[in-house]
Amino acid sequence: MSDYDYDLFVIGGGSGGVRAARLAAQLGKRVAIAEEYRIGGTCVIRGCVPKKLLVYGSRYGAEIADAAAFGWSHRDLAFDWPTLIHNVQREVDRLNGVYTRTLENAGVDRFLTRATLDGPHRVKLEDRAASVSAEYILVATGSVPSLPDIPGTEHFISSNECFQLEALPESIVILGAGYIGMEFASIFAGLGVAVTVVHRGDQILRGFDIDLCDIVAEALRDRGVDLRMCTNITSIEKDGDEYQVVLTDGDVLHASTVMAATGRTPNTKGLGLEAAGVALGKNGQILVDAYSKTGIDNIYAVGDVTNRANLTPVAIREGTAFVETVFEGRPKAMDYGFIPTAVFTEPEIGTVGLTEEEARKDHAVDVYKTSFRPMRATISGRGEKVFMKLVVDAETDKVLGLHMVGPDAAEIVQMAAIPLRLGATKADFDATMALHPSMAEEFVTLRQKWEPPVPIKGSDAAA
Repeated sequence: MSDYDYDLFVIGGGSGGVRAARLAAQLGKRVAIAEEYRIGGTCVIRGCVPKKLLVYGSRYGAEIADAAAFGWSHRDLAFDWPTLIHNVQREVDRLNGVYTRTLENAGVDRFLTRATLDGPHRVKLEDRAASVSAEYILVATGSVPSLPDIPGTEHFISSNECFQLEALPESIVILGAGYIGMEFASIFAGLGVAVTVVHRGDQILRGFDIDLCDIVAEALRDRGVDLRMCTNITSIEKDGDEYQVVLTDGDVLHASTVMAATGRTPNTKGLGLEAAGVALGKNGQILVDAYSKTGIDNIYAVGDVTNRANLTPVAIREGTAFVETVFEGRPKAMDYGFIPTAVFTEPEIGTVGLTEEEARKDHAVDVYKTSFRPMRATISGRGEKVFMKLVVDAETDKVLGLHMVGPDAAEIVQMAAIPLRLGATKADFDATMALHPSMAEEFVTLRQKWEPPVPIKGSDAAA
C-alpha cells in the first residue's frame, strides 16, 4: 500500500479522462476523478454528440421535400425547435448517466467539484478543506470557447449556449469560419434561420484541402448562407430585440443572435499548474512529451488541454496510451498520422491524410479528382454534387490523402483511413473491386490524373 490516497487522480471527466480512470481502476489501481460540470465532457455534453443530433434534425426538411419525387406525399410540414432540443438534452442526460455508471462500476471515486493542483502530488477539491494525495495526476480538462475582445463581446453566445437555446432565432450572425462555425451555419440554415458568417480570412475552413473549402463554400451560398469574407466584427450593440453588428468594412448587420465560433482555448487557467512546476505553451496548453508526460515526472496530460490533435477519439487513445505507459509497463507513444476528420456541414466533409497543398511541400504528387451528381439527386432534382479526391505520391504510389464532400462522407472516410494508415498504394485502390451502385466505388475507379491549368503569361493573357 502506497503512502498516497490514490494511485491516480484524474482532473477532468471528459472522454480522455474517463477512459484513463476506468482502465486504471480495472487494473486494480485506486483511482479518483473530479469534474466540475458533468461527467462526459465537451463531446458528450456540449459538443460532438448533441451537435450531430442537431445536424440530423436540420437535414430532415430537405429530405422530406425530396421525398415527393420518390412518391411520398406530405402536408403541413412544420418544425418545432423545443421538441428537437428537448430530445437532444434528454439523450445527453442519458449519456451522462452511462459515463457516470461506467466509472462507478469500475470502482472510481467521483468528485463533482472543481479540482486544482496543490503541489506535484496533491489535489485541492473546492468543496472540502483538506486536499488529497496521488502518486500520479492526469490533467484532462479539455478546452473552452474563446471569445474575441471587442466592445459588446458579452452579447456573443458560443457553441455551448447553442444547446441551451429555448427558442430558435430568426437570424444569426456567426463570427468564424472554422469547422464549428460552418457546422452551426449549416444547422441553423437547415432549420430556416437567416445565417450570416463573418470571417477575416478569404475562405472558410482553414487547414482543409482547398478544393473541399471551395465546394462547401459554394454549396452554403446556394443554401442561402451569406458568407462575408475578409472582414471582421468591430462591435456589437443591443438594438431593441436585435443586435447591431458593425464590421470592419463598414457594413452594419442586424440579427436576433450573435455567435462566436473563433476557436477554443486549453482549459488551464487557475488549475495551479505553474505552481506545481508544469510548463505551459503560448496558448496556455500543457506541454507534454510523446508519452503525454509533463516536465514533472508524475503529472501527465491528455486531450485538448495539450492542444495536439483536438479530437475526441484522439483524447481517448491518449488516455489509453497513458495507462499502458504508466500502469502496464508498456510505454506507448502516440501516432498522429492519418487521423480521419469530418465536418458535418451540408454537404458533409470527410478527410484523412495530407491535403494537396501539404503534400506538394515534400512530395511530387499525382492528383485524381471526380465530381458527380449522386443517384438520389437524379430523381429529387436537387442540385447537390459529390466530390472525391486522391493525393498520391508520384514516386512511391502511396496514397497520401483522401478527401470527400457529399452524403455519408464521414462514414466512407472512416473506413478509408485503414488502408491509408497501412500504406496502401494507388495500385491497391485500382485492384479493389467496386461495390456498385455506391458513391464510395468512385475511389477505386479513379484513373485519370488531374493536371493543374497552365498559367497564361505575357501577351497570351491579353489575347
